[in-house]
Amino acid sequence: MAGNALFYQASGQLPLVSHADGVYIWDTDGKRYIDACSGAITCNLGHNHPAVKAAMTAQLDKVAFSYRTQFESQVAVDLAEELVGLSEGDLDKVFFVGSGSEAVESAMKLARQYFVSIGESRRSHFVSLRPSYHGSTLGALSLTGYQPLEAPFTDITLGSLKVPSPDFYRYSEDSIESHVAAVLAETEAAIASVGGDRIIAIALEPVGGASTGARMLNKQYMEGIREICDRHGCLLILDEVLSGMGRTGQWFAYQHWGVKPDLLALAKGLGAGYYPVAAMLARQELVDSVMASGGFMHGHTYAGNPLACATGLAVIRATKEQNLVANAAEQGGYLRQGLEKLAEKYACIGNVRGIGLLQGVELVADRDSREPWPAERNMFNEITRLAKERGLLIYPRRCLDGVRGDHVLITPPLTVSRGEIDEILSLFDQSLSDLGAL
Repeated sequence: MAGNALFYQASGQLPLVSHADGVYIWDTDGKRYIDACSGAITCNLGHNHPAVKAAMTAQLDKVAFSYRTQFESQVAVDLAEELVGLSEGDLDKVFFVGSGSEAVESAMKLARQYFVSIGESRRSHFVSLRPSYHGSTLGALSLTGYQPLEAPFTDITLGSLKVPSPDFYRYSEDSIESHVAAVLAETEAAIASVGGDRIIAIALEPVGGASTGARMLNKQYMEGIREICDRHGCLLILDEVLSGMGRTGQWFAYQHWGVKPDLLALAKGLGAGYYPVAAMLARQELVDSVMASGGFMHGHTYAGNPLACATGLAVIRATKEQNLVANAAEQGGYLRQGLEKLAEKYACIGNVRGIGLLQGVELVADRDSREPWPAERNMFNEITRLAKERGLLIYPRRCLDGVRGDHVLITPPLTVSRGEIDEILSLFDQSLSDLGAL
């Protein structure tokens, strides 16, 4: 095994990857896996896409790196224009970075600097949801609501006002409408505790990702949050690092509800796993004010990197040419039907949720009471291990603040076919059977 000098989040030996094509990956022992989670919900075009490889090679033949204070690159200009176009006029300006955490931090810093530039430097607080995930660098971690990731760093992070995320599976009110109203009221109360004129922005994921297992919001909630922001004069940051770039059946998940953000964070599917590229999109007014006050006091070495931007541009063009946003909606509906049939078969499936090719499955010890498994059972890891043994890759986490509540994400590439979804469902069925036999 290679990698004895490497360490990541957890210990343990992993198979060595050999090669990949489409929705499949092989290890060096020749075992084939179907990538039902797009790596880390990243490989939107699958693996070994010829058009993306060709665009990257063509850019390498020109220039791989130029620095943003010395040169502009045409591919960066073109990619920015593409992203603005995909927002359909909601957002006007683009700032490129290299990862989702950087995109979120860029949005936080631009929001703060905007208020400094207009003489409202008293605004010093962000509001975010619990549970949520916005990144692992210290700035983005301050917005994240996932207890195991936060715990070691609580004393050295900024922190944000954490308010409850709507939970359409475990709510206790009489209806979803009354539940949303209660969550919005609690958000208002948290803001009132520090003063609305002290809030910089509310940050949220339009569709939950790894921290919630594709927990959904709705139009009532999104409109309510937008109204709170407008009334208090703060901004709305939408983190679509995971949900953006077509995965939900729209280019951006917020477009399902028609509620416009002030700032938008993108990554993952933007580069589709071929090269790290991420972006922050913002309204023109914010950028103009910051630039007039001396410029955005922020930047990274690889911001606007030509190879990264050529990759992102090729990904968008391939997504359009192959009609993959519509495919995500169509195949996502088919995947959802199959997962709901499995929920009828297996009592351990408490909830199936999500939209498009962003689907989550929550496992419970008791379906009637919705009681989660004891944390020490590590059921999210068990089902993932069993699936991997059968050649199925799924993405596990815990949805109750990272402490309890086992779920997996099933999020195949946007290129997935109906036959490949059938294979995913069959292998997941077998894995659930294996879990029940333990």
